[in-house]
Amino acid sequence: MPRSNNDKHPFFYVADESRPDVTLNSEAPLSAHCGLLLASNLNRTMRSRKLPLRGLADVACVAHYTVARVLNGDVLPDIGTLTRLEDALDHQLRPGPAAIRASVSARRQVI
Repeated sequence: MPRSNNDKHPFFYVADESRPDVTLNSEAPLSAHCGLLLASNLNRTMRSRKLPLRGLADVACVAHYTVARVLNGDVLPDIGTLTRLEDALDHQLRPGPAAIRASVSARRQVI
């Protein structure tokens, strides 16, 4: 199924590949910023809870490779996957509008 506005996965828009703190290029849509912030939130939450990837995948009933792809910015998770992950963690992973605007603003200041 095509993405809204034909947006690509977040890592498609990476200008600097020095992970984990990647820099998005100027054409990156809001969805790419949101996807990377979500991946960062997921990574931080898993680390703080010492929860391995497969452990989260099992609890959330999501394939482990899907969790890995979200963490790597290789995919924008659908609402069902996102909801299952948030429910399993009992934590909101979606960044709010202010966080997304801050990410976009930080990118514009780098240019």
